[in-house]
Parts: sequence; structure tokens; C-alpha cells
Amino acid sequence: MFSKFELMVGMRYLRAKQKNSFVSFISLVSIIGIALGVAALITVLSVMNGFQREIRSKIIGVSAHMQILSADNSIPNWQQIGELSLQDKNVLAYAPYIDGQGLISFDGSVGGALIRGVDANYEPKVDDIAKSISAGSFSSLESGAFNTVVGKDLAHQLGVGIGDKITIITPDGQITPAGMVPRLKQFTITGIFDSHMSEYDSSLVYIGLKQAQLLFKTPDSVTGIRLKVNDVMQTQNIKQQLYGVLPGQYIVQDWIDQHANYFSAVAMEKKMMFVILTLIVAVAAFNLVSTLVMTVNDKKSDIAILRTMGASEKNIMKIFMLQGGISGIIGTLSGTILGVILALTVGDIVHGIELITHTKLISGAVYFIDYLPSQVKFSDVFTIFSVSILLSVFATIYPSRSAAKINPAEALRYE
Repeated sequence: MFSKFELMVGMRYLRAKQKNSFVSFISLVSIIGIALGVAALITVLSVMNGFQREIRSKIIGVSAHMQILSADNSIPNWQQIGELSLQDKNVLAYAPYIDGQGLISFDGSVGGALIRGVDANYEPKVDDIAKSISAGSFSSLESGAFNTVVGKDLAHQLGVGIGDKITIITPDGQITPAGMVPRLKQFTITGIFDSHMSEYDSSLVYIGLKQAQLLFKTPDSVTGIRLKVNDVMQTQNIKQQLYGVLPGQYIVQDWIDQHANYFSAVAMEKKMMFVILTLIVAVAAFNLVSTLVMTVNDKKSDIAILRTMGASEKNIMKIFMLQGGISGIIGTLSGTILGVILALTVGDIVHGIELITHTKLISGAVYFIDYLPSQVKFSDVFTIFSVSILLSVFATIYPSRSAAKINPAEALRYE
């Protein structure tokens, strides 16, 4: 692409000290600007990748990969339907559940909650809730007693701990001579879980499946069946396969369907952040235009001499494109290295700042998780690197063409 002559002259111009120190300063600013822009872009996209990965794993850890529902939210023969789903080799396990809304009352404190009835023998096979227990035991829901496992934030809000008794009140009341009376039942807290997601830790309560059937008056049925599959990224394909196995009245949803709005918003934010931060890189790259224009003015007499010695317009253009392109490559490489290092350590940096300042920068109530995750993807780094190089090369075209068009006679007239 470049001849030996073009490489020699271009590299010499790059190493040579500029007559005008301001030109050198602008060149340095351009390189630093490209480096910072690339580093910021890699770091931000890596953090967004990390958030997407962590929240997906947390959601799947509590909500399972897929679920089978019916139009009336009632599945009476859940064991049979669960076994049918296992006919698909991609389905590893199933677990029944009952969902209902209710109020939790303790010592005058009241809070709303999602009441989830589960079978403690089946549930650990489809999600990670049993691994999230910070106190007590999830297996305590196996017994016939009215036990419950609550989220740590809800426990903190109510001021309860292991062994305390809470009252669960459901809106589905019963009619008495005195009027409508809400259904309520006292449960003993035998476990507290910490999923590291405020949405679940502050509002989710687990009880035994049989106790939930009594509480919500559904003695022979469940709300749905949760499934665990071998590849969470293939759930859309597995869903279509399950429709061929299950009876027609059943609906299959995966984790994407359940949280479609959230993941669509994250994907859109990532695209917009890429565009916005790419513009910052573009601004820094186009600073190379002013650098090269001033360099060309500095080197007019040199260009004229090269032209009189036989250098073509194409040679001159390539010399200055090489000079600007190498500046862009230096800035891009520096920014890529800095960005990858920052992306890999940003969680520790933020945690250190929190320890030093005694403040919580990442609130679980706002960001779903209470720490800063990061995931560096090679595809993102490669795309950012390529775009930055292309912008840098594109920015050199105009000043390089201007250098090539310099008339040797005009340039040397007053030398």
C-alpha cells in the first residue's frame, strides 16, 4: 500500500520536531482525545454488557428459564404436563408454582408482596433460590407446617428474623354474616434469601405449595409450571418445539417474553451510547484535520522540493495520510489498552471509592443490583477499534489532498 520512499518520509515527518510547537501540542491533544474516547466507549459498553449479563442471570435465577401457563391461570394435571415437557431433550427439569398477591403484616407493619407457593423438592431443580438463602433453610418448606422464606429487604422493612411469625392476608376473602372478611394465615419465617436484586428481595415471599393451595383456594391445581433448559439463549426455539408436544390450551413463555421491555430498553440504550460516544471519538479524530493542515503549511517548501525531485501527487498524499493515520493508530491502540484495563477493573475501582467515601454509588433499589459489573466482549472492542481507525484515516484525506495540490513554483517563490 505504501512504497519504501513514502514510509521513510512519512515516518521521518512523524518523528521530526515541528517548527511550530503549537502544531505538536494540537497533535498530542488529538491523540489523547482519540485514546480517551475509545477508552470511554469500551468501558461504557463493557459495563452495559455486565449489567445485562448479571441482571439476566439474577432474573433467570429467580424466575426460571421458561414457564407453562394456561389462559385461566390454572393447571390441574401439572405432573402430567411436566412429564410431557421432558419429552423435549432440551428441557432438564420442571417445577409447579402458585402465584398470588397479598399483604404481609407483623407487629403493626404492613407491606405488599408476591406470594409464591412452591414444592421444595422440585423448585431447586429449576432456579437458584435455594443457593441464595442467607439465613435458615429453603427445605423447611417441605414440611406440612406453615413456614415461609422471605427476601432480606422485606425482612428488614418489617423488622423480622428467623422464628418470627408473620400474617399473610389475601384479597380473596370469604363471605360471613358480618360481610366480606379477608383470608389470613399466620406463617413462621424459617428462611431469608438474598438474590442481590431489590425487586425480588423486597417483595417476594415463598411458602409451601400445599399451603398456597389452601390459602388461595386452589386445592387441585397450580398457576403454572417452571422449566429449566440446557441453553437459555435458545429458549425461543425450544418454545416452538414445546408447542408441538403440549396440548393446545397451554401457553409457553421464556425469560425474554417475561422481561421483553427491560431487555429491549437495555439494547436500545447500548446502541445509543455507542452512537453518542462514537461522536466523541469522531471529534477527536477530526482534530487530526487541523493538525495536518498546519503541518502541511509548515512543510510547504519540503513538499515543493520533493515534487521537483520527482515525487508524484499520489506520493505526497500518501505521506501525509501515513502521518495522520499513525497518529490515529497510536491514539486508538492506547485507548483500547486503557479501555480494556478500565473495563476489567471498574467494579473494583467503584467499590474502592465507596469504601473511601463511605457512600453507596450503586443502589440496588435503582439499578436492580448493588455492584458494578463489567463484561468485555471481543466483538465490541474490535468494532470500536475499527471505527476509530477508519475515522482517523478518513480525517486525513482532505489535508493530504491539499498537500498533494501544492504548486512547487508557488511554494518556493519566496524561499
